[in-house]
This record gives sequence, structure tokens and C-alpha cells, in this order.
Amino acid sequence: MAATNICRLTIPLSVNTQQQNSQIHTKNFSSSSSFSFSCKPTSFLHSSSSITTSSTTLFSEGRKRHDNGLIVCKAVTTTTAAGAGAGGGGGTQSKDIDAGQDRLLKVPISNIRNFSIIAHIDHGKSTLADKLLQVTGTVPKREMKEQFLDNMDLERERGITIKLQAARMRYVFENEAYCLNLIDTPGHVDFSYEVSRSLAACEGALLVVDASQGVEAQTLANVYLAMENNLEIIVVLNKIDLPGAEPDRVSQEIEELLGLDCTDVIHCSAKEGIGINEILDAIVKKVPPPPETAEKPLRALIFDSYYDSYRGVIVYFRVIDGTIRKGDRVQFMASGKDYYADEIGVLSPKQLQVDELYAGEVGYLSASIRSVADARVGDTITQYGKKAANSLPGYKEATPMVFCGLFPVDADQFPELRDALEKLQLNDAALKFEPETSSAMGFGFRCGFLGLLHMEIVQERLEREYNLNLITTAPSVVYRVNCLNGDSVECSNPSALPDPGKRKSLEEPYVKIELLTPKEYIGSLMELTQDRRGEFKEMKYVTENRASIIYELPLAEMVGDFFDQLKSRSKGYASMEYSFVGYRESELVKLDILINGERVDPLATIVHKDKAYAVGRALTQKLKELIPRQMFKVPIQASIGAKVIASEALSAIRKDVLAKCYGGDITRKKKLLKKQAEGKKRMKAIGKVDVPQEAFMAVLKLEKQVL
Repeated sequence: MAATNICRLTIPLSVNTQQQNSQIHTKNFSSSSSFSFSCKPTSFLHSSSSITTSSTTLFSEGRKRHDNGLIVCKAVTTTTAAGAGAGGGGGTQSKDIDAGQDRLLKVPISNIRNFSIIAHIDHGKSTLADKLLQVTGTVPKREMKEQFLDNMDLERERGITIKLQAARMRYVFENEAYCLNLIDTPGHVDFSYEVSRSLAACEGALLVVDASQGVEAQTLANVYLAMENNLEIIVVLNKIDLPGAEPDRVSQEIEELLGLDCTDVIHCSAKEGIGINEILDAIVKKVPPPPETAEKPLRALIFDSYYDSYRGVIVYFRVIDGTIRKGDRVQFMASGKDYYADEIGVLSPKQLQVDELYAGEVGYLSASIRSVADARVGDTITQYGKKAANSLPGYKEATPMVFCGLFPVDADQFPELRDALEKLQLNDAALKFEPETSSAMGFGFRCGFLGLLHMEIVQERLEREYNLNLITTAPSVVYRVNCLNGDSVECSNPSALPDPGKRKSLEEPYVKIELLTPKEYIGSLMELTQDRRGEFKEMKYVTENRASIIYELPLAEMVGDFFDQLKSRSKGYASMEYSFVGYRESELVKLDILINGERVDPLATIVHKDKAYAVGRALTQKLKELIPRQMFKVPIQASIGAKVIASEALSAIRKDVLAKCYGGDITRKKKLLKKQAEGKKRMKAIGKVDVPQEAFMAVLKLEKQVL
């Protein structure tokens, strides 16, 4: 449709000059419209618009009578429909804002651009997303706030992105409207599964690199993910306004390390708004449009979902083929369930309802889905009566790297914990869990996570969003047990380990870890990794002052405080990225804790043989402080099989039976002491030591420190 020129008339109406109160009336009208009004002094501020006066009805609804009123009219030429908005070729920000208001209007498939933003943590990814939303008018200035797409309190407190978020923007480039679908992604290595899911729904990616810090470990990992998905990568150097910015050096790093052409690299500052229009122009020019497959049977890929207590499961999807309309009967191909699409819409970034979505578009679906198992991430949506022949490939299943037990403090909250985990799994597809029973903590779940930060975030979300009070056990990994009968068993819980007589060997998971660090911290970091049983593989200088160190080390050595130590020893300058490489046989032992001769399964751990004594000594000493004294002597022992390697003892609470013996023969005292000792012996034979909950909690914290 042809663009129609309109003018915007803004009338600040001064009610009382002494009180300085004013009202502003704004009207849009075409340049060919005619109107008139009477006012003493009038000033019209637009030379290029021709306006005649023949109608008196335009301002009648908003105008009041004032004897000494002053009306100043100002017309601004804008465009409507397909021409609304700003863009390349000298557009202004005010035009962008007008375009943002029309973002629900349809555009041809060739004018759709789906892109994601990828970067290392703290390289300004969320700030850039905020600025894109602001410049395109998607979010009004009065509603704008920092980290706009990070809508969880947890994300704002920590200053990190945890969940991918989608937003639809409208942008005009060379007088043609474009629909830009942005999917913002997390930057931390623990949330790489979120990144891979968002990239599968896009055709292009903005690679944001801090111009002062340069290429870091997660930058490399995210670029490789984008290349695997055959995405068009646009390189953006952010934070060029900082005094320490070195864009030339960082551009050279990108070319050498990533092999990307940096001749057209975009220099920007998301905070100051520098280079934002250049980024939008580059997205339109370089990112390919989705294929035109609107005529094919419907196939839409679910890339995210969440549970709404009023509307049920809300599904976020990207339409790959065909068209979906409000009221259609749709089917989820993996689960086989069908529902009516009560509501469909786009995310801009709030949910806005539309009547239909066609191939290439990104939107959401609400269909009163009450069962969380019916609509899983990676499933394919199709028409019920006109099914697609094949489902979409979906996503590779996330492999948990770190495990821990989650138990409710109040045993009555177990059903609530199960429901909360099921709902949270909708929103976090990398979370895995299965029921577990502990003699000390009752019923709970064994949960698998992608990393320690992921574990911490899930625990906090369960406590905040679902009002649960939880106990977490020490993080552990999955070990592989080779049995004498030839079977191979995977075991994540030490208490479930087969007996020593049935075990042939134990294998533990190894990871390949790459450290990027300034050269002055190389020695300190090599010492850290070798202390953690790391095997040195390679070291190379990526630039004159930065080195890449590659080690292979057991995952169990990383799930403790490895990352904290890395940042501490490098003063925050080093970064890391790791990937699973396989299982290797190691000298691992099961360390049992015995209290009064009885094994306490929740306190058992799997440790390397060289660390067993130190861990056993620390645990027994801590338990001696925490367990209350009994009427009999209580031995606390750490053992490997039948061999005790560390031992402490709680002395008995004893009555002073010699208090009444103020004199007399020594045999009288011996007789009383012997009688007391026999009583203590009988007590020990039938007595039972109750380990308080506080002791378990304190020991779990200790395990997290010493393991």
C-alpha cells in the first residue's frame, strides 16, 4: 500500500499564565485536510505542509474557551501503515517511535528478520536489547527501565540474564517496513542450552564483544553454536565510549580467533546510543529472511513455555511452515494431544493478541493446557485436520552435569515441591529430576543441572516463586561403575553404589576446560588446575598479552569452588568454558561415616583416594561439634570399606558416683565405677544416636567446601 503523508498537530494550551498550568492536545491529519479555528496569536511551525482553513470541527472535542489563550500549532510529517517508522537513509528517532506503534501490522515474509543476541556475560547484551526496543519505539520511554527484558527479580539483583526473551519490533529501512523478531539470550556457560534453543529459531545473530575486554571464553562457545546453526553473524563492538576501549586490537582478536571478517564491524555504545541505527540497518541488509512456506501444512517449533495459574501452559513458538489462526484446532505431534487455540499473539515484548501468524513469525499460544506434559519444549505444533507429514527435529536433549538432592524442610510440602518442579521444568528445559528417599531428610528429589550457577538459580526460584523451604545436599556428579559380572551402572548417589565385592572399577566424567587469561596470571591458574588433578593439554598465545590454556580435569573437581578460585587468582580477568569429553577410570573410593557403629547414608561421599583422609578428618571433627553428647561414649568414624581412616569420640555424660565416698577403702570406689561402666555398656548396646537436622545441614555445607 502506498505511504500516506500525515501531519501531527500539537497544541500546548496555556490555561493560566500565573499558575503555569498547561494542557497539550495532539491530532493527526493528512496534509490535504482542511480545517480552521479562531485564536488571537497563532504560529504554525512547518513550512513544507500546506494547510487550508475551511472546517471548524477538528478541535472541537478537545478545545476549551479561554479569553487570553495562546495556541501554538506544530506539524510533523510522518507516515502510516507500511511507511510508518524510521530507518536507514536518514530516518529520525521520532519516526522510529511511530513505527513501533504499528508493529502488529503484517509485512511480507521477505521483510521478516529473526535474530538473536549472543555474547559473553557482562558484555552489554541486555543494554543493547533495551536500546533497540527504545529506538524502534517498541517500548514507550515512560515504561523503559534497565534490563527491560530481564523480567525476573533474580535477574535484576544479580545483573545477569537467565531466561531467553522474545520481542517483536518494527523498523523502516529505505521507505519499506520490516518486522524484526529479537530473541535475547543468557551469557553464562550454565545457560548455554537456552542459547542453543533461541538460535534454532533464528536466521541471524548479533555477536556482541566488549571493546575493552575482547574475546572471552563464552564468546567462542556462542559463536560455534551460531555456526552450527548456519546463522549470519554480525559483529558488534560494544562499550567503545569507555576510556580503555581498544576496538582495533579486539577486531584483530576476532579475526584471528573466530575467523570472522571485521572489515564492516559496527562500533557502538549501547549505553550512549551510539551506532544503534547502523546495527538495525545491518540486520535488515545481512540477515536472510525466512523461507516462504506459508502454503505448506502448519509446522511450528516450541522454543519456550511457562505455566500461568489462570491460563495454563503458555507456549512460545516459531512458525516454520504454514499459517496458524485464532480458534484453530492444533495438535502437539510428540504428545499427540490436541487443543483449540483460544488465543494467539506476538511478544512485543508484552503479549499482544493477533488473528493469525504465518511462516517466519514468532508468537505465543494459549489453549487452556492444564497438563504440563502435553506441550514440551522442542515439540512441533500442527493442524489437527491437516497434519504435517514429519515433525521438526526439535532440540538435542540437555545432559545434566551436576546433581544434588532437594528436600523440603517440612515433609508435608513434598507434593508442592513435585508440582513446582514440573512447572519449572516447562520454563527451564535443562532441569531433570527423579524421586529420592533419604533416611535423614525423608522424601525429596534428585535433580540434575548444567552447572553450579544453574543449581543455585533453580533453588532460589523454587523458594521465591513457589514459597518452598528447601534443603540441598552437596553437589555431585554421575559416576560409572563397572561390575565384575560385566554390567555397567551409572550412579549419582553415593548410597546407591554397589558393594566393593561387586565392583571392578569406577569411572568419573572428565571435561575439557579452556581458560582465557592475561599472561601475568598463567602460573597461578596452572597451579590451580594441577591441584585439581588436571591434565595439561595445550597453551597458546592468542594475542601478545592473552593466552589460552587447555586442560582436561575431572568434573567432580569443578563442581566446588573452582570458578570462585579462578576469578580470585586472576583478579576477575580470566574466563572459562568447558565441555564434556567422556568417562575415565580413576582411583575413587566411597567414604562412609559411621556414628556409634552405624553407617549414615546421607553423609556418604565418593572421593579420590588421595583426598579421602583430609575429607574424612574434616567431617568427623565437624560432627563431634554438632552431635549432642549421650549417656554413653559415641565413636564417630570415617571409613573406606572396613578400614577406618579417621575417628573422633563423643565422651559420655556421666554422674559423679564418687561424690558420696568421702573416705573409706579404694575398693569401694572401684566397685561403684565398675557398676557405672556396666550400665553404660548396656546403654550403648541398645542406645540409638539421633543426629539433629542442624548437624546434617552443617555437614552438607562443609562437604561443599572440602570436596
